[in-house]
Amino acid sequence: MRVVLDSNVIVAAFVARGICSALFEYCVENVEIVLCEEMLREIEKALVGKMGAPPTVAREVVAYLGETTEIVSPAAVHPEACKDKGDLPVLGAAVAARCDYIITGDAELLALKKYEGVEIVSPREFWGKLRKGQSV
Repeated sequence: MRVVLDSNVIVAAFVARGICSALFEYCVENVEIVLCEEMLREIEKALVGKMGAPPTVAREVVAYLGETTEIVSPAAVHPEACKDKGDLPVLGAAVAARCDYIITGDAELLALKKYEGVEIVSPREFWGKLRKGQSV
């Protein structure tokens, strides 16, 4: 299985214990995580700017992600695919890597439910599918 973990899920995984950190740990061990360079930059920026992490720590997180995930070039996505143009690389990475899921906390992405065959779910939805033994 291949998944894109949106930057908001990854940031939450690194700054707080909870569903996002458990989900991240599960995904690192059991599925292929796909990201793109744009997402890595967004993660680093959020860790430093929004979460107050030291820049060195943010760089270490990004380096770790670069080693443990597949970094792809996003496929072209029509600009009208979603309201927030910052979400286009997320959709593009999922399409380029033929992912099964995008796991996100972004309400606008979640409202799409599916894009080019990629199911878009919240961390809680994905975790629930895992716990119920549903095919994910």
